[in-house]
This record gives sequence, structure tokens and C-alpha cells, in this order.
Amino acid sequence: MSVSKKWSLEFDPKRDELPNIVAEVERAGEQNGWSLGLIFRINLIMEEMMLNIIDYGFDDRNHQIDVTFISEDNLLTIEIIDDGRPFDPLSEAPAPDIDASLEDRRIGGLGIHLVRTMTEDMRYECTDGKNHLTLVTRTDI
Repeated sequence: MSVSKKWSLEFDPKRDELPNIVAEVERAGEQNGWSLGLIFRINLIMEEMMLNIIDYGFDDRNHQIDVTFISEDNLLTIEIIDDGRPFDPLSEAPAPDIDASLEDRRIGGLGIHLVRTMTEDMRYECTDGKNHLTLVTRTDI
């Protein structure tokens, strides 16, 4: 029998919310017995995705970002919902040329690429004027 845990958070789209996100992930990690490596990975995933939303999703700050975590079996699902500008990071983010020299690389896309390597699944949809990004990562590695 699997045990499922679910919790939700709300954040303002501001960079100064990042420490609150880190603290929440660390609290959840402690409660769920996650390794320090997993906590670091989840924080990196959250930071990359939240910064993209905060920096590019809004013209003003009268918005909210909703994050739901669902821990079940050996998987953690992170659902991020915002009402910012529609943006599908899976198809619209530029693919980084990781073989090019640093001087020749174009700016952008590396964070999304990094998150893709740390997740088992990423899905995006825009529904009812909101971005819905779902990320799934393993908790047993």
C-alpha cells in the first residue's frame, strides 16, 4: 500500500520569495526523510522554474504562484500554476548548445535543460488562462 502526501503553497512572483521556497522544501524533506541530495535537487528545480516565471511571466506583480507537491511511492510530483504570460518551456525555451564554447553559447535555455535532466517527466498546458507545469522526480535516487 502506498502512502500519498499532498501539500500546497502560495507565493508572490518576487525573487525575495525564493528563501521561503527553499525553507519549505527543506521542511518537507525533513518530514519525509529525503536525502540532502534530493532536497538540493528539488530546490534547484524549484529555483530554476520559479525564476523563469518571476522574471518573464508578468508585467506587474499583482499575481500569485500556486505550487502543489504530491509525494507518492518513490515519486514527487510538483505542480506549478501561475496566471502569467502563456509559456510552454518544453517547446518554447531555446535548446542550449551544450557542445559550443562558453563564448559561442546563446543566453537562455540552460535552466530548462538542467531541470529536464533532473526530472522523470515534465508536462505543460495552458488552461483557463493559467500555466500548468507538472514536474515529476524520483525520491529514491
